[in-house]
Amino acid sequence: MPPGVRRTIRAAREPLGIAVGVRQADVVTAHLPQDDAGTPRAQAGPNPQHLLTTLLGEYLDSADAGLPSMAVVAMLGEFGISESSARAALSRLTRRGLIAVRGSGRPPVYHLTPQAIARHRSRMDQFLSFGARPPRWTGDWVTVSFSLPQSGQAPRHAVRKALGSLGFARLYDSVWIRPGSDSGPVTRALHDILDDVEGGRWSVMHTRFAEEAGPHGPAAAYDLAGLASTYEAFTARYADLRAAVREGEVDASRALVARTSVMDSWRKFADIDPDLPEHLLPAPWPRQAARELMLEIHSALGSLAEARLIQVATPHWPDAASWITHFRVSEDSVSVPAGRGR
Repeated sequence: MPPGVRRTIRAAREPLGIAVGVRQADVVTAHLPQDDAGTPRAQAGPNPQHLLTTLLGEYLDSADAGLPSMAVVAMLGEFGISESSARAALSRLTRRGLIAVRGSGRPPVYHLTPQAIARHRSRMDQFLSFGARPPRWTGDWVTVSFSLPQSGQAPRHAVRKALGSLGFARLYDSVWIRPGSDSGPVTRALHDILDDVEGGRWSVMHTRFAEEAGPHGPAAAYDLAGLASTYEAFTARYADLRAAVREGEVDASRALVARTSVMDSWRKFADIDPDLPEHLLPAPWPRQAARELMLEIHSALGSLAEARLIQVATPHWPDAASWITHFRVSEDSVSVPAGRGR
C-alpha cells in the first residue's frame, strides 16, 4: 500500500504478550491446529517464531512492505527476545514460506508473502468473531465409529490425533462426535489413515440424539466444566489490565506487550471450544464475559500499541509509519485495520 493512503480492511491480526503486572518472560503461546501448515508449533514460553508470526499478522497487512532485519530484531526485543533468537526466527519463517527475502542486499530485507497475509486474515477473523453469536443449530452431528485389531496401536493413535485436530470429541472409546454436518474432512482423513490397515473398519455417520440435552447426550463428550474454568481464569487474569485501561494508566510501551498477550490468550478458545448450542451449555456460560473483556482491551490499546511498534522500528526502518497498522473488530465482528494513515 503506498504511503499517504489510508484504508479499512475486513481482516484482523493476532497478538501475543503480557498483561499489566505480568513479566515478559511469562508470555503465553496458544495452541495452533495441525492444519495451519507452515505455522510454527506452539511451545511453552516466548517462542520467537510464534511471536514474530503474531506481530507481523497483527500489525502489517501488505506484501509490499520491505521489513529490514534489524527492525524485526527491535520488535522482538520488546518481548525480551535476543538478537540471535530473532534472527533464527526470521530464518525459520523464511524456510516455512511465511516471509520471503526481497532482493540480495545486505543486511537482508523481508516481506510477508501473500499466502501468509491471507492465512493471517482468515485466522484472525476466526479469533475475533468467535463467540459473537450462537451457532445456527440444526441438531446435526457427525459421528465416527472405528474398530482396529489389537496390533493397530499406531493407526489408532493416528486416528485419534486426526479426530482431535478436526474438532471431534470422544463420546465412547471408539465413537467420536462433533457438531454440524460437514463430514468431508474426516472422511478423507480416515481414508488416508485406515484404507491400508488390515482388519480396520470405520464409519462416518450423520446422526441426531433422541435426548440431546440429557445426561447420556453428546455434551457428555466434553469437559464443559473445565472449559468454563478456563474462561473464568482468562477473565480473572486480565481484570486488572482492563481496570488500568479504563483509568488511562497503560502507556504505549506497556500497551504493545499487554494487547498482544490478551489476544494470544484469547485465540486458543477458537480451537478448544466446540461452540455447542446454548441448550447444551451450563448456565451461566462465561464465554461472553471473557469475549467482552478481550474486545475492550484489544480495541482500547490498538493505537498505543501501533505507536510503540512504529517508535521501536523507525530507527531501523524509516518507512515504518507508512506500513505499520493495527486491527480492531468491526460491527459485524470481523477485523478492520484502524491505525495510522498511509
